[in-house]
Amino acid sequence: MKGNFEALLVMFGKEPSKNQQVTEQAKAIHLAQKEQILNLTKEQKAELKRDFENAKQGDYSKKWRNRRWVTLVIINLLFTFSFWVDIQLFEGSLIASRVIGFHMADIYSALQVVLAYKVMFINLIIGTVTVLIIWVLLGGRAFCSWVCPYHLLAEWAEKIHLKLAAKKWVSDHPFHRGIRTVFLFVFALLAFILGYALFNSINPVGIVSRALIYGASLAMFWVLILLLFEIFYSRRAWC
Repeated sequence: MKGNFEALLVMFGKEPSKNQQVTEQAKAIHLAQKEQILNLTKEQKAELKRDFENAKQGDYSKKWRNRRWVTLVIINLLFTFSFWVDIQLFEGSLIASRVIGFHMADIYSALQVVLAYKVMFINLIIGTVTVLIIWVLLGGRAFCSWVCPYHLLAEWAEKIHLKLAAKKWVSDHPFHRGIRTVFLFVFALLAFILGYALFNSINPVGIVSRALIYGASLAMFWVLILLLFEIFYSRRAWC
């Protein structure tokens, strides 16, 4: 439960914290490994470094990345296929949907609707509670890595950004994490004042999801602008 509360604070802009406590057993292991490395020859150290680099970029990491991508694509295509053949197993989009009879709704998008229309819809209550339970059980970032279609596009954009940055053609301009909290409150206030869920109209997750299911619209130009912004100015800016 503590981990979920920490994830909630991170979502609102808190810098992720790392565990600073190191057990005596871990210290002993680290010391033994350090002594072992110091006793290695120059050739052995070079080989160890190569093995470490291969492990970071090797088949294991790519295997799990590919599993994520395949799962993500399949989940999104299930919504598309269900709509095309009208079997009503996966209805709606990733912002608000009904999956095999279970209502699901993005928590912040649901809040936008409630603030805009000043009405508490029962389906939104059921959907947000369902998503909240899943979030507690699986963790806040499971959706991003394994389900979100924009996350996949952002990953590809990040790879392009890193290649351009390696060639000194672009540089990264990260934003302060606290700005997400500002946006959360600003869009909530705008929804209440305008009577319109503005955030839901510019949220690339919903735009890409609806484009896959119902067909692309002009809103995809906004997604393209975001991706170009992330490639040339600030990687993963939206996320």
